Amino acid sequence: MHVDSKHGTVNFLKFKLLLEGIQNDLWARFVTLPNQDRIWTLTLTNKAVRKPAEQAHKTPLVMVHGFGGGVGLWIRNMDTLSRSRPVYAFDLLGFGRSSRPPFPSDAAKAEEQFVDSIEQWRQSVGLENMILLGHSLGGYLATSYAIQYPSRVSHLILVDPWGFPERPETQTQEGQTGQGTEVGKRPPLPRWVKAIAAVVSLFNPLAVIRAAGPWGPGLVNRFRPDFKRKFEDLFEDDTMTQYIYHCNAQTPSGEVGFRAMSESLGWAKRPMLQRVHQLPPSMPLTMLYGAQSWVGSSSGDKVAQIRDQAHTKVLLIDDASHHVYADQPEEFNRVVENVCNSVN
Repeated sequence: MHVDSKHGTVNFLKFKLLLEGIQNDLWARFVTLPNQDRIWTLTLTNKAVRKPAEQAHKTPLVMVHGFGGGVGLWIRNMDTLSRSRPVYAFDLLGFGRSSRPPFPSDAAKAEEQFVDSIEQWRQSVGLENMILLGHSLGGYLATSYAIQYPSRVSHLILVDPWGFPERPETQTQEGQTGQGTEVGKRPPLPRWVKAIAAVVSLFNPLAVIRAAGPWGPGLVNRFRPDFKRKFEDLFEDDTMTQYIYHCNAQTPSGEVGFRAMSESLGWAKRPMLQRVHQLPPSMPLTMLYGAQSWVGSSSGDKVAQIRDQAHTKVLLIDDASHHVYADQPEEFNRVVENVCNSVN
């Protein structure tokens, strides 16, 4: 394992603890973009493969995390998924250990800054094409990227993607509940989503964690006890909640961009359902949802309708919530491996 420990702001010891369980060859470093922003990047390859060339012809899998996350959240997935092909994971611009530049307040411009950074990262790493996987906010940005750079995406995998449905009208002119909305089809929002949504209109979404200072990790544990439970067999202590805290205790940047793009935690100002038809009909698309997620899979069904079912699969993973990859890692890894193997 080679880890570049220079620079960065996230607690490095906690990050290194997260990586100690990785069995395959791992290279962790900063990738410098042409504008000098740095993107914290992990590359995993199968150490059991005698000749690196055996993996060279395999299209790499690139994993993009969601809001407030970082590469460490893929700890249950990266080893398995890198058995047959290279796997790349990076901290989105403005999150984790990556650079934290200012973001515009305009939704379209903020989205463009995220997408531009992904394309600059691809060029800097030297990937011709990739299987692009995005979770939550990462799914929204991966879709936007695939629309703008379709020749670079061999298969698009969206995991409980944020920002697809339009915000429904609460009532019709007749005073009846609007029909065909997402609200009636998805479970109630969990407490942590409601808590962040309550302050997002006044502050940056993660301001409460920063304001808590040394009590921040405890706040993460209080509102997100599920994170500790999801990884408790890997870490007996609070390593994961400490990691989440340090990912989000820094200067606000990516969350400023997210705030610009969102009306509230559940809705995007520029809903992706309005643009998903711009994906090439021939681009394979797989959408994975947790059966118990607050996001709801009805948007995936609508995407399949918009694309006339062509090259589009919508799958539910049982006993999984929003963080599908951590709730049911074995099933998640199996599904993603099958998708990757369908590419080459």
